Formats: sequence, C-alpha cells, structure tokens
Amino acid sequence: MKLIDTHAHYYSSEFIEDLSSGIIRMKSNGIDKVLLPNIDCDSIHPMFDLCKNHPELFFPMLGLHPGYVDGNWESKLNQIYSEISNHKNIIAIGEIGMDLYWDKTFVEEQKKAFSIQIDWAIDLELPIVIHARESFIEIFDILDKKNCESLSGVFHCFTGTETEAERIQSYGGFYFGIGGVVTYKNSHLPEVIKSIPIDQILLETDAPYLPPVPYRGKRNEPSYIIHIAEKLAGIYEIDLDQIAKQTTQNALTLFKKLN
Repeated sequence: MKLIDTHAHYYSSEFIEDLSSGIIRMKSNGIDKVLLPNIDCDSIHPMFDLCKNHPELFFPMLGLHPGYVDGNWESKLNQIYSEISNHKNIIAIGEIGMDLYWDKTFVEEQKKAFSIQIDWAIDLELPIVIHARESFIEIFDILDKKNCESLSGVFHCFTGTETEAERIQSYGGFYFGIGGVVTYKNSHLPEVIKSIPIDQILLETDAPYLPPVPYRGKRNEPSYIIHIAEKLAGIYEIDLDQIAKQTTQNALTLFKKLN
C-alpha cells in the first residue's frame, strides 16, 4: 500500500530533532511521496535542502502564502518567481490563496498576489495549491475570471460546505485536500465528503498542524496520514487499499511532474 501526503511542511524547524526517525515512520506507514508547500521567502532554502537530501521522497512547491502578504509583497513575489525560474523540478505553485481569518489589512494585496500566481501556474502549466480560510467568496470571484482549461489545482485543507464543494467542482480540474479535520468529533466534513467523488480527493496532513485523532493536540507528521485514509475508508465504505490506490492516482494525475 502506497500513500502520498500532498501537503506537509516537513522542512519546518519543528522536525529538526527527529527528522530521520520521522522519515522511517513515514516509510513504515506506506508513505511513498511527500509534497512540500513553500510559504514565504525564508522557507525556500530549507525546503530545497530537504528535497536535495531525499529526492525520492520530498517534492517542492513554491508560492507566497496569503498570511505572508504584506507591504513588501511584490518584492517577495519577485524573489519567489526567480526561484521558480531557476528550479525546473517545481511541481506546483503553492501554497497560495487568501486568508481573512486573522487579519484583513492586506485584502487587496492578497487578491493581487493570488491572481499573479495563478497566471504563473497557467503560463508554466503547473497546478495551484489554494489556501482558503474565511475567503471562499473572494477566491471564487478570482477563479471565475481566471479559470481555463489549463488551470488545475487543489483546495488545501478543504473544510467548506456542500454548496462550496459544488462550486469548486464546477471549475473542473480541481481536487479537495482532506486532512486531520475530517477525524474530529464535531466536524461536518464527513457528510460533505459523501457528496464528493473519491476520484477528486487528495490526502494531506498539513504537518506540523492539524493532527488527526488520536494525535490531536500534538505535533502532526506525515506518518499520521494513515488515520485520515482510514477515516475516508469508513466514509466511502470501501477498504483502505482502495482509498490508498485512488488517492495516490489522483495525486499523480494532478501533479504530473511526480510521474
């Protein structure tokens, strides 16, 4: 059984002390590949270093996370685009999007940064990894203008409603990243997921954040993705091997450079 964690910040300093043993745990749980989303300029080189040291396991994605969009956003985008131009192994543009949960100071700048990075993805024929928090309306407004046949991607850490899921499906080419939240006792996600075909689902941990039950409250890590897969197997009423096979194929279909 092979599993792909399509979203983990394993280059984070939180993994330094047990990085090697964590990799062993991944492999023992069938983790075949881990996709690393860049978030800002400071995380670029730690991410690339990890990919260089373990090229068979870790794969880089580059983008400016909306939480790091500020008054210097254009300079940050220029630096990130330069890195994309210099590295041909980038498998996606991300994580990008909008986050209006904590701070609405740079709403317009977030919109511009998101739009620009979508254009990169279209030009480079790469998928996008969308961070959407309290911002579906704004993101849909931008996608309505930008969507085209060559645009594809994933809504990372999807926690939306069935109506929002239907809107995402209407664009075509987009997947739903499902992580630890689906295992939480009061989560509405299990009911929403029943309306989403399994061939549109990707597994992710968002490590070190949002650990699944039974690790809630602790540091998350890619090896825990097995618990998310098990939860999905229960929701779809199919066996774990089928979940692993289909979600792995979904990841390979979206992130074409993994093949």
